[in-house]
Amino acid sequence: MEFSRIGGDSHLRYPSTLVLPALSVGNAGQLAVDLLICRTAIKAGYLEEPHVLPCVGNDPFGPSADGDLAVALEVYEDAQQNISIIQQRAPVIKGTMMKYARNVANWAAQEGVKEVIILSGLDSGKRQRHEINVPQIQYISTANEDGSDERCEQLGWKRLEQYSPSSEAWQLLDHEASAADDSLSSEVPVTDEMYFPGQPFASLLSCCKAQGLKVVCVLCFCAEGDNVPDAFLIADGLHRFLNAGRKDLLGAGVTWKIPISWTTVYGPPPDDTMFS
Repeated sequence: MEFSRIGGDSHLRYPSTLVLPALSVGNAGQLAVDLLICRTAIKAGYLEEPHVLPCVGNDPFGPSADGDLAVALEVYEDAQQNISIIQQRAPVIKGTMMKYARNVANWAAQEGVKEVIILSGLDSGKRQRHEINVPQIQYISTANEDGSDERCEQLGWKRLEQYSPSSEAWQLLDHEASAADDSLSSEVPVTDEMYFPGQPFASLLSCCKAQGLKVVCVLCFCAEGDNVPDAFLIADGLHRFLNAGRKDLLGAGVTWKIPISWTTVYGPPPDDTMFS
C-alpha cells in the first residue's frame, strides 16, 4: 500500500487516530464516512492498493461537476477532530481480504497511527432474540482482552456478544493476521458460527491488533435498503466517542451536511398523482 499526498510530503498530518469503513451490509460504514468527510474534512491524497478493485468517478462532495476525480481509496484529514479518514469506494478482490487488511495495518503502523476506528454494518438477521432490545450500535475494542472498553460503555454501547477472542474462529483469524508469510488463506468460511469472524471488519481488527495498534470497531446492526438512517446513527456515535472528554460539547448535537452524491442514490420521489 502506497500513499500519494496531494501537493506535499507522503505522511499523515493527523496520525493519532485513523477512521475507516469496512465493506458491510448496506455500505453503512462507507455512508457514515461520507458524512464525516462532508462536514469538515479535506482530501489529503490517495492510496494505491493492489487488492482493491480500481474505480473512478466524479467528485462526490463538490457542488458542481468540476472534474475532481474520486478513486477507490482516498485519504482525508479533519483538523477539527484531529483525525485521518480513509474512504473505500470499491470492493476488495475476492480471496484477498486478509492481505488487504494486513496492508492497511502495516501502513497505519508506519504512519505512526495510535488508534484505528473501524465503522461497519452487521446483518440484523444475525441478532439473537434476546438482543432485540439491545442498542443497534455495538462495539469491539482492544482496550481489554474480552473486547470491552469503558469509553464505549459510557456511551451506552454494548460489546458484541458474539465476540469471543478465545474461540477457535477468532483464534484462527488472529493466527492468520500474525502469519509471517504471504500465503494467507485469505478468507474465513462464512458459516453461521463463523459469520462475525468472516466479516471484513474482523480481518481489519485482527491485523491492526497484530501490529500493536489500538482498535475500536463501531458496529451497527442493519439490513439492506435505505441505510441513510444507519449512517447517521454511526456518525453520531463516532462524534460522541471522539469528543467524549470535551465538556464544551456535552449535550451538543452535530449538524451533518448531506453529500451531493446522495441526492441520486434512490432516484426521485414517487409521483403523488399515482395515489389520487
